[in-house]
Amino acid sequence: MVLPDKAADVTGGVAREQLRGAKAMQLHVNPHELILVGENSFLRLSTDGSQTASTRCSHWRVLWSPTGAGHALFVESGLVGGVRVYSDSVPLVRFLQKEIEHLLYKPFGDASLPVLAATFEREGTPPGGCSEIVRPGGAEIRLSWGEFLEPFNFSADPGYDGRPIGVQTTFIPAARALLSVGGRNADGEPWKMDRGGKPCTSACLAWCETWFRPR
Repeated sequence: MVLPDKAADVTGGVAREQLRGAKAMQLHVNPHELILVGENSFLRLSTDGSQTASTRCSHWRVLWSPTGAGHALFVESGLVGGVRVYSDSVPLVRFLQKEIEHLLYKPFGDASLPVLAATFEREGTPPGGCSEIVRPGGAEIRLSWGEFLEPFNFSADPGYDGRPIGVQTTFIPAARALLSVGGRNADGEPWKMDRGGKPCTSACLAWCETWFRPR
């Protein structure tokens, strides 16, 4: 009489479970049309405890889009005299305005805004401080983030929050953020918020970002 090999039976059971698990974890390919790959870090500052935003900045570092790569900075602040747009690619700005920015903050989506030529540079990375430096030929513009919270990744499908396009991104929230123009600092501070159960703020590095729309 041959007794069953219990060790072999256990091993075989583990292998079968692993196989079932591997089948369950299939590669998921995004079925939508990709329209942009890059970064869209932002900061919003308030002087009244988040009731209103006294300063808004939307910084883009685009690695791929139908109009090519490049950078753009959309700013609303008294330091620049209202709403201003800086970039090293006018076609990229118009693409961002048409496809994305008008959904995020309508004044930034105004295609009649002039585009001011500028160069772009990053200084530092988390966990230390990080700055995006924009030089339009005049006063240096510096966006700075620091005192970072735990990063998190999320995906918002087309239709979320009423938007026809979707995004997948990684947020690195900052407890401290600053906009300076020519050495003058904008008033206000970022405020705390919750995003999908994760501690967040109104000032985040938004990296590894992909935007897409339904085919």
